[in-house]
Amino acid sequence: MKPADIIRVNVASVSLSNVGFVVLLRGTEDARALPVFVGAAEAQAIAVHVEGMTVPRPLTHDLFKKVLDCMECRVMRAVVTDLVDGTFYAVLTIERDGVATDVDSRPSDAIALALRCGAPIYVARKVMDQAGIVLEERSRGEAEATPPARSSEPSGLEALHARLAKAVREENYEEAARIRDEIKRLRDPHKN
Repeated sequence: MKPADIIRVNVASVSLSNVGFVVLLRGTEDARALPVFVGAAEAQAIAVHVEGMTVPRPLTHDLFKKVLDCMECRVMRAVVTDLVDGTFYAVLTIERDGVATDVDSRPSDAIALALRCGAPIYVARKVMDQAGIVLEERSRGEAEATPPARSSEPSGLEALHARLAKAVREENYEEAARIRDEIKRLRDPHKN
């Protein structure tokens, strides 16, 4: 992917919602964030690194990093590349002897490994356009989802945006995704 096609992100949080664990990837130069649902083990692997915790024995991603180091391979980047039928896809770019190879990955594994290797994490712009949410900083430092300002929106869309912000604030990302999809359908009824 070209640099113009991707947005650099950081792991903003790993949290438990009422439907499972979610990793929030926040754009570094973009106001949007991408909520990605992950399994419990993957959430733990990401949270352990983000929180700087130490574990008595290496986790799977720690082991994989050590194997890559022994093989003199370097993780160049992780990219969430696609969203198909509600499932995110990712690619890890690994370099050895000057040759870069893209390896298909689950986003959770790509994120966990990129964090351990100090590699940048990106989201494809088309994925962020499709599933990203806008976050606004509150005075207490908390993130609150808010819709983009639109002065000419009908009141129905304004109400949906308010419900979307509330769902994200309450970490109900499944409901937020459903509302986001409803907003998209209302904005462009000719798609799908």
